[in-house]
Amino acid sequence: MKNIHYFLRFTFTVSILVTLVSCSSFLPSSGPKTGAVKNADSSSRKQNITVVAIDSKVLQDIATHKHRQVFSSVFSDFPAQTTLINPGDILEITIWEVPPALFGGSQTTLNGSSTSATTLPVQMVNSDGRISIPYAGDIDVAGLSSREVGAEIVQRLKGKANQPQALVKTIRNNSATVTVVGEVNSSLRMPLTDGGERVLDALAAAGGTSRPVEKMTLQLTRGETFQTMPLKDIIRHPRHNIPLKPGDVITLLYQPLSLTALGAIGKNQEINFEAQGISLAQALGRVGGLQDNRADARGVFVFRFVDPEILNRDAVNAQPVVYTLDLSDPSGFFLAQNFQINDKDILYVSNAPAADLKKFLNMVVSVVYPVVKIIDAIPQ
Repeated sequence: MKNIHYFLRFTFTVSILVTLVSCSSFLPSSGPKTGAVKNADSSSRKQNITVVAIDSKVLQDIATHKHRQVFSSVFSDFPAQTTLINPGDILEITIWEVPPALFGGSQTTLNGSSTSATTLPVQMVNSDGRISIPYAGDIDVAGLSSREVGAEIVQRLKGKANQPQALVKTIRNNSATVTVVGEVNSSLRMPLTDGGERVLDALAAAGGTSRPVEKMTLQLTRGETFQTMPLKDIIRHPRHNIPLKPGDVITLLYQPLSLTALGAIGKNQEINFEAQGISLAQALGRVGGLQDNRADARGVFVFRFVDPEILNRDAVNAQPVVYTLDLSDPSGFFLAQNFQINDKDILYVSNAPAADLKKFLNMVVSVVYPVVKIIDAIPQ
């Protein structure tokens, strides 16, 4: 009877162990193991995932691509232009003549000579791009500068007026404007002049930002092209404070960037960070760092969708990339300090193999021990 008792005890224990071992792959976990993530590019080809180990070259490639996304680079192909007259603009035209005057304006003396000056009533350029001048007729002015319009008026008056001269002045610029909206103190449409107003000029005209500068992002839209930059970077680097063009739209955004942190870290959570960004080292610090009793220091990952240009791919859509970092190597901390976190990144730290072993042993003890106690309770 005693042998049967030992036999039952042994049989139940072995069978439970076999069952647990066969089910060890179903151990509770906060995410994939280090090896599974590092092999994602070969095991998940349908998703076209690329696994990239962070090193100095990767940091340089990212920095180079980021440099191409600043205002001074994105909008460098837009040629400079003077402010031209277009439909909707309101013009004031003054004509000078030597007496006898065709227009009969007020008499003045310049350099000992009598001159007649006539200021015509202000008029708006009509939808066809024309204005009307007495004795000169209708003149197409759309797309011309003030000087060109003045020269055309003089040409039309030759033979009618005595030595005519014309000065054209834009009283109200209704066509060459910039729109400023978003988190500003006063949204507006700012008219442009030949003075060459810049991004920060428009922001100042709108009363500045209504929130802290370091938390703001500025988006510039020009035609079909748009780009965003941290406002603090535009203020800090004058080369990004580029001249504005008619039709530009400036949008000031207060939209904290966010990072989702998961796995063997101090606290799994979504964290917001400033518009100028944070490094991977800072992100790890904000979530409490790696857990000593769980984390695999070789398994620090950043999941991100990146521009195909970074991967030298001819693709249209953003590509899924997993950046890996080994913090068991001291140099990894320098790399983490220079790796910038992007909006909507996922930071994941995998469990160490020893942590999974500990889970397994705890499961074995919690299941086997009660069974053994029951068998021991059977009378021998």
